[in-house]
Amino acid sequence: MKWLEMRQLFPNRFVLFSVLEYHQEGTRRFIDEVEPIRVVADEDARMEFNQAGPGKLVYHTSSKVCVIRICRRKYSRVRRKKTK
Repeated sequence: MKWLEMRQLFPNRFVLFSVLEYHQEGTRRFIDEVEPIRVVADEDARMEFNQAGPGKLVYHTSSKVCVIRICRRKYSRVRRKKTK
């Protein structure tokens, strides 16, 4: 199912879904194909988002495009001064 179809089926709601297909442009992943699992209540959305497994997302259908920003952090080392 396309993201546009999901927006029409579940207007202005949080939905838990499985990502079937996406494309990446730079640091953003645009979700193309999804499989809805269930509607999530507004007050439970944060908890469901944190508990969603790999390949699953909770997103609000008011957004015209489903986009995930990828943040890559470089590992940094901290050097400590030796004390005498």
